[in-house]
Amino acid sequence: MSTTLELISFKLCPFVQRAVIVLKKKNIDFDITYIDLGNPPEWFKEVSPLGQVPVLKVDGEVLFESSVIQEYVDEITLPSLQPTDPLVKAKNRAWISFGGEILMALHPMVTHKDEAVSNEKRGVVLQKLQQLEAVHSGGAYFNGEEFTMIDAAYAPMFMRMDFIKNLTGIDLLSETPKLAKWAENLLALECVKASVVPELPMMYKGMVKHMDGYLATLLAD
Repeated sequence: MSTTLELISFKLCPFVQRAVIVLKKKNIDFDITYIDLGNPPEWFKEVSPLGQVPVLKVDGEVLFESSVIQEYVDEITLPSLQPTDPLVKAKNRAWISFGGEILMALHPMVTHKDEAVSNEKRGVVLQKLQQLEAVHSGGAYFNGEEFTMIDAAYAPMFMRMDFIKNLTGIDLLSETPKLAKWAENLLALECVKASVVPELPMMYKGMVKHMDGYLATLLAD
């Protein structure tokens, strides 16, 4: 493929990771540039319409929003990671969006200083996970035995839940066995393991400590 791809990334961002997993899974050559979202360079403000990552530069053109970047990368290379059935594909898109809601709900659970509020936010996450459990195929991946786009979208969430479990002992997947197995399968994939910087677990722990929420009190030294 002659197209030049450059992904603008923030090392902790799960939405960037979604795009990287697809790029890695399809063995697509790309460059990655890391920025500090807290102090972005001037050029980033000019490149990113929303001031957010991920941004994918395609021969000078700019794409933003992780789901859009995932679909573009999939469409320019074969074989496709999308389900062939249009109805399944559409339903997967809806559940990918739902996964973004869970990721957003995780943040206040981790960062809120009040234990009761943190636990309340945890309840919101657990309720959403039960909804997801109810629609999972029960196979190795969301739709069955084939890895598809929705699997790439959920892997970053499961990776962060694994960090939370290792750091605090809170197992968010203890009541959802299908999701627990799905997470295990995804986190074992090379395209998922290679989609983050090696220091991400330590960075995540540092982020939890820095946020100084209730979960920070559960961290082991």
